[in-house]
Amino acid sequence: MATERRADRSPLAVPNIAPGAGLHPTGRDTALILVADDVQANVDLLLDQLGALGFRTVAAHDGPSALAAAFHYRPDLCVLDVTMPAGDLGCDDGSAGFEVCRRIKRDPRTARIPVVFVTALNDSTARVRAIEAGGDDFLNKPPDPLVLSARVRSLLKLKAIADALDDSVRRLRELEQTRDDLMKMVVHDLKTPLTSVLATLELLIDGDFGPLSVTQRQVIADAEAKAEDLLRMIGDLLEISKLEVPTIPLRVERVAPAALLGEVIHDWSVRFRQERALATIDVADDAGVFEADRALLKRVFANLVQNALTHSPTPITLRLSARGDPGGIVFTVADNGPGIPPAYHDAIFRKFEQAPAAGRAPGARGRSSGLGLAFCRLVVERHGGRIWVDSTPGAGSAFHILMPTTAPPQ
Repeated sequence: MATERRADRSPLAVPNIAPGAGLHPTGRDTALILVADDVQANVDLLLDQLGALGFRTVAAHDGPSALAAAFHYRPDLCVLDVTMPAGDLGCDDGSAGFEVCRRIKRDPRTARIPVVFVTALNDSTARVRAIEAGGDDFLNKPPDPLVLSARVRSLLKLKAIADALDDSVRRLRELEQTRDDLMKMVVHDLKTPLTSVLATLELLIDGDFGPLSVTQRQVIADAEAKAEDLLRMIGDLLEISKLEVPTIPLRVERVAPAALLGEVIHDWSVRFRQERALATIDVADDAGVFEADRALLKRVFANLVQNALTHSPTPITLRLSARGDPGGIVFTVADNGPGIPPAYHDAIFRKFEQAPAAGRAPGARGRSSGLGLAFCRLVVERHGGRIWVDSTPGAGSAFHILMPTTAPPQ
């Protein structure tokens, strides 16, 4: 067994590896290259060439030992012969190198290790098989030292770039996880004081602290409405964090479109009177019963209604409709508000993104958190459906929701 291995890898029995073959005394910061060939003269030649280039090397003489060495040492690059003893790899000797490469590329631990085939085979069929096995390069025996050096250094450079990118992605994910955890903690802690504020405002409106003038009642009612909007945003944040975890189950039940839209209109009836908005329902005869999480779906419609009311400077007309579709049921929430520029039809469904102020009507009330439509998208997609918008500035907006008749398996 070769003595060269990295300290962070657990010991593994590696059969038939030349003990200390080709080890170069340049230190552990240089690349480690695995050379696999059943002809000792070929191994010695490659070890000499790679050692002269300053690389550390380790050798194997058959398919199983080459595969074991790849998993044991995790080399920076593998140089494989195609024809060598296959042992228990389940292939003929003439394909052993291809099978070793295929298994190296299939395992996540070694998938990014470049593989160079150095073989006496020189036909297009062998090259195609090398590519299909996942090989990164193909050289003929005996390899020209300058070509070998150029190919090896190029592949090692590409691997270093890929490793650096993977490390950056890993650190970015860790930062995103830290940010999400902090957001969840802060948002959760906001609910308690906000609930107390709402309770106090309700007591004031009910006259528990004395009579109120008309102006005082109106101002407190407005503050209560804004506090409820904030509580709804907090609920959206918490639900989004749950929905982004695929294991959160839906509480599925059978839902009738007409009953669902009727509940939405009833829940918002007071707000419609306050905003002097007109809301109508239109349910087609072919809109049948479907399966969904009723509570989550009602919040989807609540967000769409809230957006329509908030982003229009004048009283609006809302039309909630449902119709049958080959893919299930299509719901539509249409308004005659200011509309949304086409450039933002996709962006508004992403977290914390919204149409810029220039894309909203002058005088529109309130500010968007950029969470409501992201929540809608996650809920609808969790049901196996999709949501999209048709809108033109100055001509209103129509949000469409396609819900499948049967909820996806949980």
